Amino acid sequence: MVTGIFLETNGEPFTAFGISHLTGLLVYFLGAGALLLFPHKILNHPPVHNTLRWSFFCLLVLSEVSYQVYTVLNGIWSLEEHMFFHLCGIAGITGAIALVSNNKPLIRITFFIGLIPSFLALVTPELPYDFPHYRFLKFFIHHLTISWTSIFLVISNHVSISFQSFFKTYGSLLIYAAIIGLLANPVLDSNYLYLNHPPIASTPLDLLGNGVWYYVNLCVLAFIIFLMQYMLYRFITRK
Repeated sequence: MVTGIFLETNGEPFTAFGISHLTGLLVYFLGAGALLLFPHKILNHPPVHNTLRWSFFCLLVLSEVSYQVYTVLNGIWSLEEHMFFHLCGIAGITGAIALVSNNKPLIRITFFIGLIPSFLALVTPELPYDFPHYRFLKFFIHHLTISWTSIFLVISNHVSISFQSFFKTYGSLLIYAAIIGLLANPVLDSNYLYLNHPPIASTPLDLLGNGVWYYVNLCVLAFIIFLMQYMLYRFITRK
């Protein structure tokens, strides 16, 4: 086994709300705040806009590619755990494509599945190792970038998000979840989208109950998160 920060499989255990975790959350709020408070500086200065655009694109692509390389080189890659079928994985892909294409439907999808879901992942990360291990750095860089990209795409493309697009994206998510839950998870013996059970780390999903109620509450939770994002968009655009 090749050793080093990138390839080692052992490291200091992750500590929730320790110094490194809180630092990561602080970086998130600083970045999100800058994007929301100074959108005109981004729009009116092409060098700033292009630097952010391509930096986010590179970080999204490198995060996913490096993670696949890491799992393969360490002999831990598997179909049931390391595909990009989780919500943040899909948001990373749609966000990267939208950064290149400026495709408005993809921007709306990325906004809804990437903004708050990525932030919630940062609050309750499912991580084995703490800073400076590669797994910690990849997780925080990836999820920070997904959420920031969701904001950047909306403010830099003048995308209108309507109540209709809110319901359309939510409906698309339910269809995707059905495909993952009925096909991918049973075939791969996986837990993508956490449809079989909550993640190992303590998250709000632990409060959703068991059996049928877990799925009902999961749908309700997703609806509430999407609605919160829509209301946030309406509030910010009015201001």
